[in-house]
Amino acid sequence: MDTYSLMREFADSWMLLFLVLFFLGVILWVFRPGASKEQRDSANIIFRHENSPDEDKAEMNPKEVRE
Repeated sequence: MDTYSLMREFADSWMLLFLVLFFLGVILWVFRPGASKEQRDSANIIFRHENSPDEDKAEMNPKEVRE
């Protein structure tokens, strides 16, 4: 059996099974209980310092602060 046929057989069987299981695992990880808090926090990152300045900017050198 040549290398191409061996790799093709592996990709057609075990790698396909691995990729399907990985895909299902990612889907289950996203919809797991308790994930909505983390997803809500990630979605609101851009609004975190909208009304008040970032506390980290006060500690930086004024040359480093760019707005």
